[in-house]
Amino acid sequence: MNILVLGGGGREHALAWAIKQNPKCDRLIVAPGNAGIAAIAECATLDVVDGAAVVAFCEENAVDFVVIGAEAPLAAGVADALRAAGIACFGPSAKAAQLESSKAFTKEICDAAGADTAGWAQFDTAAEARAYISDKGLPLVIKADGLAAGKGVVIPETLDEALDDVKAMFGGAFGAAGSSVVIEEFMEGEEASFFVLVDGETCLAVGSAQDHKRVGEGDTGPNTGGMGAYSPAPVLTEAIAQQALDGIVRPCVAEMARRGMPFQGVLYAGLMIKDGHARLVEYNVRFGDPEAQVLMMRLGAQALDLMLACAEGRLAGEKVNWADDHALTVVMAANGYPGDYAKGSEIKGLEALPEDSSHMVFHAGTKADGASVLANGGRVLNVTARGETLAEAQERAYAMVDRVDWPEGFCRRDIGWRAL
Repeated sequence: MNILVLGGGGREHALAWAIKQNPKCDRLIVAPGNAGIAAIAECATLDVVDGAAVVAFCEENAVDFVVIGAEAPLAAGVADALRAAGIACFGPSAKAAQLESSKAFTKEICDAAGADTAGWAQFDTAAEARAYISDKGLPLVIKADGLAAGKGVVIPETLDEALDDVKAMFGGAFGAAGSSVVIEEFMEGEEASFFVLVDGETCLAVGSAQDHKRVGEGDTGPNTGGMGAYSPAPVLTEAIAQQALDGIVRPCVAEMARRGMPFQGVLYAGLMIKDGHARLVEYNVRFGDPEAQVLMMRLGAQALDLMLACAEGRLAGEKVNWADDHALTVVMAANGYPGDYAKGSEIKGLEALPEDSSHMVFHAGTKADGASVLANGGRVLNVTARGETLAEAQERAYAMVDRVDWPEGFCRRDIGWRAL
């Protein structure tokens, strides 16, 4: 098969790495890719949110299967364009992708499906939202309704901070994503990520992970896109996973089908777990980043088979073959992230690191400059390792981190601490 992956971050490097191991893959193209992806696949220049351009590229290159990595092409309807052209793809329609592109839409689906989630209210003006906050008081969670690259969620610590956050959202802090705001009940507990493949009807759980959103050790400081992750998440026990599947995911999938917008792809359910019970925080409609890195490390070549089965509507006959192991990834980010940071610094020492089924550096924000690798983003590398235990995976990952020569970067030194 000729396979195209859309995206250029650490998630797409991990997807490409897993796909490449499967003998079904004859030719692998990633658009736009990055310096690390270029070592295992062809990289192509392509506007990944332009459905017509993606279809034309697929026809010109005899692409058999497209894996859409990021949320923006999904929200833009690229999957719809591919299916209309008869090209198999992994990822939901634009209508179904509203489960990520609109927080209010997800809440409406949950309410209709009877799925357990936080109480909520939606506002289209700052004045209404500020009045609601003043009346309700803290704690609460404020979310930009639309896509905000994982940064449109704030948990204010004071009333003044909450009022300022609302003003900032409506003032354009998150662009068009903040033109409508959802304010939710604050849920206590421990958060974990639950990944379920859906072919429109059948649901197949494909693993759990837990990431570290805060920039500082001990989960302190501003929220980021994720500073590291590990899989599986011990807090998401088999019993809680079954409760989440039966009581949250399946009812929502059935409600989507009832509305004529069946979901096909991966549902990434962020769950808040307390006293042995899970509640939905939010859905994403693609693999997480950096959760994909640890999931793909553990799934390996079977990831392609599962995604194909999902795209072809035959998940009912599939199962996931898990090794009894653990994976952990450490994000190395540019100094200053998630605030202002510089691009263009050289990263040395990568060529000396092991790359095998238990050790891998997935590139997130890099670009090649001749033989050199330069930092080209905020989150730059995902240093990833597997082990028989989580402690072993952590030890292996940090041993690799310590061999990376990049003074302009930093990482957290406590990834995995909640489980360990």
